[in-house]
Amino acid sequence: MMKVVTLRRRRRKMTGIKHRARRAMLWKKKQKVDVLRVTGTLKLSRRELYKPPTSEELNQLKETENLFHSSLLRMQIEELLKEVELKEKKRKVIDAFLHEVNDLLNKIPTTEQVDITDQSRLPKDVKVPFLQVPYNVKGKFQYLPPSSTKVIGSYLLGTCIKPQINVDVAVIMPAEILQTKDNFNQRYLRKRALYLVHIAHHLSKNKIFGSVKFGYFNSNHLKPILYLSPQGKDEKLVTVRLHPCAPASFFKLTRFHPSRNNIRVSWFLDQEAAEGGNNDPPTPHYNNSILIDLVMEQHLNFLFNIATDFPGMKAGIEILKVWLLQREFNKGYGSFNGFLASMLVAYLLSKRKLNKMMSGYQVLRNVLQFLAVTDLSQNGISLFQGTDDSAPSLADFHQAFEVVFVDPSGFVNLCAEMTASKYKQIQYEAQKSMEILDNKTVDGFEMLLMTRKHFIQTFDHVFFLKNLVKLQEGCKKMKLLNELIDHGGNYIVAILPHLLSLLTHGLGQRVHLLSHSLIQTSEWPIDADPPKHKDSKHLSFGLLLNPRISTNILEKGPPANTPKAAEFREFWGENSELRRFQDGSICEAVLWKGGNISDCRRIPEQIIKYLLHRHMDLPNTMVWYAGDLLDSVIKVDKGSAGFEERIINVVKSYDDLSRKLWNLNGLPLNVTAVQGTHPVFRYTDVFPPEPVKPDYSYYKRDKENKCLLPSEDKPCPVYLPALKVICHMEGSGKWPQNKDAIQRIKAAFHIRLGHLLDQQHELTCQPSATYVDVYKDGFVFRIQVAYHREPQILKEMQTPDGMLKYRDTEESVQLEWETVYLPYLTSTLHGLQQQHSAYSGTCRLAKRWISAQLLSAEVGEECIDLLAAYLFTQPAPYSPLASPQTGFLRFLNLLSTFDWKINPLIVNLNGEIKDTEYAEIKNNFSATRNQLPVMFIATPNERKTSIWTKRRPSAPILQQLIELASQSLQILESQLLDPTDNHDLKMVFRPPLEIYDVVIHLNPKHIPRYLEAVDKPKVAYCRGTLKRNAAVKFLKLPVVDYDPVQRYLLELKSAFGEFALFFYDAHGGNLVGVLWKPQAFAPQPFKTSHVNARMLETRENGLQIIPNVEAIIEDFEILGAGLVKSIEARTEKWNI
Repeated sequence: MMKVVTLRRRRRKMTGIKHRARRAMLWKKKQKVDVLRVTGTLKLSRRELYKPPTSEELNQLKETENLFHSSLLRMQIEELLKEVELKEKKRKVIDAFLHEVNDLLNKIPTTEQVDITDQSRLPKDVKVPFLQVPYNVKGKFQYLPPSSTKVIGSYLLGTCIKPQINVDVAVIMPAEILQTKDNFNQRYLRKRALYLVHIAHHLSKNKIFGSVKFGYFNSNHLKPILYLSPQGKDEKLVTVRLHPCAPASFFKLTRFHPSRNNIRVSWFLDQEAAEGGNNDPPTPHYNNSILIDLVMEQHLNFLFNIATDFPGMKAGIEILKVWLLQREFNKGYGSFNGFLASMLVAYLLSKRKLNKMMSGYQVLRNVLQFLAVTDLSQNGISLFQGTDDSAPSLADFHQAFEVVFVDPSGFVNLCAEMTASKYKQIQYEAQKSMEILDNKTVDGFEMLLMTRKHFIQTFDHVFFLKNLVKLQEGCKKMKLLNELIDHGGNYIVAILPHLLSLLTHGLGQRVHLLSHSLIQTSEWPIDADPPKHKDSKHLSFGLLLNPRISTNILEKGPPANTPKAAEFREFWGENSELRRFQDGSICEAVLWKGGNISDCRRIPEQIIKYLLHRHMDLPNTMVWYAGDLLDSVIKVDKGSAGFEERIINVVKSYDDLSRKLWNLNGLPLNVTAVQGTHPVFRYTDVFPPEPVKPDYSYYKRDKENKCLLPSEDKPCPVYLPALKVICHMEGSGKWPQNKDAIQRIKAAFHIRLGHLLDQQHELTCQPSATYVDVYKDGFVFRIQVAYHREPQILKEMQTPDGMLKYRDTEESVQLEWETVYLPYLTSTLHGLQQQHSAYSGTCRLAKRWISAQLLSAEVGEECIDLLAAYLFTQPAPYSPLASPQTGFLRFLNLLSTFDWKINPLIVNLNGEIKDTEYAEIKNNFSATRNQLPVMFIATPNERKTSIWTKRRPSAPILQQLIELASQSLQILESQLLDPTDNHDLKMVFRPPLEIYDVVIHLNPKHIPRYLEAVDKPKVAYCRGTLKRNAAVKFLKLPVVDYDPVQRYLLELKSAFGEFALFFYDAHGGNLVGVLWKPQAFAPQPFKTSHVNARMLETRENGLQIIPNVEAIIEDFEILGAGLVKSIEARTEKWNI
């Protein structure tokens, strides 16, 4: 059960950035006022007064107008840069620490020269941070002090950002410890690791270090580095990363051409070298990992020269780093880190797509624009401007790597470790970011730089590969020995590009994007063995679905008897078969299982498991697919019909009824509109109704009213909701202008409608004064006649002077809600569902969660529908939703992070609110905030008062929802991202009972919706229904809208509403939570009119009355006789 933290003020995500930007504006104004107060009137000379603006001021004004949309965005970015930049005081502390590290490095003693494999003399307290497989390797090693140490990277450039300040230091190993053939068979890389062992051993003894750990540079297991943190309060200030490197001129760069081999197959397989020529495959990734060490200083000098006289470059790189951080691109194997962003800025400057007059914001826009339109997996780019014929061409790089960005030396691919799929994701994010920056209706600063895009919320479906040691079998199946050699035996990295390529081909147009999370390896203590490949827990993958195609059960292939048909059969194996299509063609095809729409959403899972098993011998148990794991809480049974099919059945029956109403003969006035208002018509009913055929023998019969009644000695009958339908009649002079007369006319219409539907269409009807119930196809439709002028008539008020005025009354507002606003909302959200198929499931999960927290009566259904609709009308910074599960996670995120106090939630249905009207809504909201509800939702036809949230939720309920949503999101994300354990995902759908004072336990026998409970009951009760195919002619209406628990709650609220709040899960809940109102327990003076549920108590002030809690609890049980199972008093707050 989820633990609820005491309500407290939450820290907003925008703390320190957005508010400081506003304060900066006010501070500047205040400064001007203060100057005037001190000096009196500020006098300026005519020359100063009319002084023309400088070129810098003109540029800022033009940039603000053309790019920032507002001066606030400029100030927000300026505040962000102040927040993330390293202060000069801290920089001095880091400089002092670096000097100490340098002094200590030069004091490490030398060692004798030994074979690389003779490691008996190594320090016993430090393990070699390298996977030495195979162990035997030629060469000698001796530790000598570094020839030099040089700070490299973003620290010297001034582009490192908080909170994590990493300072990279190149420790240049002396040439004397290296041999000319160290480029072969990992000799150089192992010497790097041994060099680090000696450094770690001596530095770990010094007290100036808070921690000394090993780690992999960019999670590449071939490149271990040493992490150093200072002791004391500055431990979290900075991390110094030591990179052992060979002298830049020691190796010829041509030795590491992408087509050259530097690892012998015979050595890797521990076999005798074959006689004859050398046919070993090229090792481009291995070569690139060594090359990076040789050009580190060159890269620093190159960037330093570029940054000269270019202040916007520093700011632009810092903003880009924040952008990358928020999208989780900056860490891990194959990451797009800050160094890569810096080199990209340098490339754009060299190609004159940037100039040194540009600001940081312009740099950001230009880099994002370049990434959005440039595919480096197809057309690589290069910073090399030399004429060296030995340098590889772009074609050579493309043959060896998936993504190509060549450095100034012409030999290093800066994107060597990046997969094409990851670059496609970066490109996709850049495209979305440009759309956000150009959209004036969204807060671009918040969406791009302040919102963390978590992996689980970014993608529609995610899946994981666990037990990764079995990927070795996949490498054998796909014959990836060359890749294994190139990556030093890392089978995960070797197979990953091939796995992604396989799934991308198999999923085809079903997905817009397939990507993966970056592999990250944490640092480890120097006395521990380095992490092995099998220690990796899992690989994570994400799918952005194409909702129009992803659910297709048939995969159509090429025509038979063509070369492509043979390739299709080879790819899909036994699943491929010949089929004749409607156009007469005979083609190869693959048919997937999909009994209903819900099953069809799992077709990508079928494809992934099948392809991994067929082409890589990976068992299905390796795949943990998290696409629809939450669907179980919105399912009643495992029948063949899913919820979509049930809704479609209701809508079909409603459409047929609507046609019948339109075509009725004998009505005095024509029907002008028929509009359903029940949630099922907007596809948001949590549990869509099923057709019901009542068993007459189960009920009592009311002969007078020709209807059925529940039997007292049997379980409560099945719950059959009344589906409300508004039937608008045409206007006519015959309509009376008196509200009471209108009610009588409407009652006559209800009787007439029931008679005509029975007479002309043989439908069972039960008319009443305010509606007529129609039983059709197992559903009950409650038709309510509406007259378009009735709300206006109800508003009429006559003054004592005889003047006619119009004023909203409770009756007119309610009628307008039922006959105007609700039909409009229903039809609009119905249309939204047609555009976004995931809307229905998202909304149903959201409603189920709120109801499970016992808060469904405190939050209106329409409010939840609109909150879910906002996720689809304004998905930024994410892509449009195609999965209910991801939609639910974003719903929780919206509920917990949106600043309801200072912002209106604008749901732009059908795009009817224009860009220029957003400011008007926000200004009106700000001006009247104190008179508006705590949760304000604006829609196209209701922009000023938020009728959807006017009465509920209250401020305490909203705060409780925010707390629950925040905790639920945190729990769900941690569960969905951890496939190694069997999690109870229903945990967040169980209410926290510790906050309630009294819990009333109910008898499930009389809970008609008991099967809708989160934890499905083991015992089911007969509810008086027949099988669907039973042939029975019904002449009596079933029991409609009957839920004993709801009736019980109404009585409780009516009798004891002044003492307590009552909470219940409308979907099968078996308990009622009671929360005492603190103000009700304050002693009051004795009055005969206030003695209800109270008792007398003698105090200093005389006789006073206080609530009689024991009697109230006893009355709870008396009122619910037969329904109440037991009552549990959990606290004694009334004694305080």
